[in-house]
Amino acid sequence: MIGGVDGHDAEQVKAAIEKAQANTAQPTLICCKTTIGFGSPNKEGTESCHGAPLGDDEIVATREKLGWSHGAFEIPDDIYAGWDGKEKGSKAESAWNDAFAAYETAYPELAAEFKRRVNGELPADFSDKADAIIADLQANPQNIASRKASQNALNAFGPLLPELLGGSADLAGSNLTIWEGSKGVEANDASGNYIYYGVREFGMSAMMNGIVLHGGFKAYGATFLMFMEYARNAVRMAALMKQPAIFVYTHDSIGLGEDGPTHQPVEQVVALRATPNLDNWRPCDQVESAVSWKSAIERTDGPTTLIFTRQGLAQQERTAQQVADIAKGGYVLKDCEGTPELILIGTGSEVQLTVEAAEKLTEQGKAVRVVSMPSTDVFDRQSADYRESVLPPSVVKRVAVEALSKDSWYKYVGFNGAIVGMDTFGESAPAGDLFKHFNITTDAVVEAALSL
Repeated sequence: MIGGVDGHDAEQVKAAIEKAQANTAQPTLICCKTTIGFGSPNKEGTESCHGAPLGDDEIVATREKLGWSHGAFEIPDDIYAGWDGKEKGSKAESAWNDAFAAYETAYPELAAEFKRRVNGELPADFSDKADAIIADLQANPQNIASRKASQNALNAFGPLLPELLGGSADLAGSNLTIWEGSKGVEANDASGNYIYYGVREFGMSAMMNGIVLHGGFKAYGATFLMFMEYARNAVRMAALMKQPAIFVYTHDSIGLGEDGPTHQPVEQVVALRATPNLDNWRPCDQVESAVSWKSAIERTDGPTTLIFTRQGLAQQERTAQQVADIAKGGYVLKDCEGTPELILIGTGSEVQLTVEAAEKLTEQGKAVRVVSMPSTDVFDRQSADYRESVLPPSVVKRVAVEALSKDSWYKYVGFNGAIVGMDTFGESAPAGDLFKHFNITTDAVVEAALSL
């Protein structure tokens, strides 16, 4: 660390930088002391020059104090020349283009792969191969946690994507984000494809944004859903900048159990769903998990969160068309004959509750439709015709089920519908006990449906 530098003294700053450059063994932190509003005779060192213009008179006085005799937006020729890099940049660009042209001639396949990755294009056969993998998962059901289904998806998709660059904020073993082809990036070996970020959720997320902005990589990073709170601003910036970073969040509800309310997310998904240009997926089984990964990998105009469970989930039966419809964010998973009397909407681990409740209601003579909604954001972008085919406006009796805050579901069930979910923080207990304690059960869904 180099301290005691006057940040207003260009020579001191230059000397500190040169000293830092001479230290090749480790990074250097340069600490500069500055004064807010430096040069303003009447406002220097006060908060009044932070959030408002100096004003015309104070600008004139500041110019005089600093000895600056030039007008507004007037740059002296000698200063402009020192900063004008057009000629130097043009020569560098020309030299690069000549070198790359020679490289293309000598190594055409490597050059084509380089250009593909820099341009953000996926391998031409990725989508078809991913669809085949997803179809195979549907044909070979497993009842596993969606965090494990996520790791399985990485093992399947990873070999197809040399640009995949993963990581975790000190929770790799719990997030299950290390796949069979993962190799850690180390100080003396940068050839890896997995970064151990340490306990720094915001730093990880901000670095992912930088990696994606640089180009050439599909970057994903993971933590518990609860700890997205530490990274919220970086996630928001990814959405604002329309950068396709992939944020993996596991341990997604009160279902994580004994760690208690400090680790059990309740309101976080509401905030994520309210963030413009952010796609959020909360899949219900291994098939929806793989589809959510495919969607995140293929997205180019914004970030995606993938929200996975700690506890095991029952795989749902589907037709090939239903598998294809998962990519639309919401689809009819179970249906009745004719027009339904009632629609049950589930997401994530609660889909299996809606399916079980639908079976009980059907036995009572009710006409019930079950809608799985792994991504409300993607569903909302579908055509009006498709959305109405899933949620017909004429069917107003609707129940939404999610072991998280209820607030994001009112736009789907209306004020006259019912929501089975959380109104409080969680508690510390095994997951099964918690779902009973907070009345997020099959019987609770049936009761809510009958109340309509």
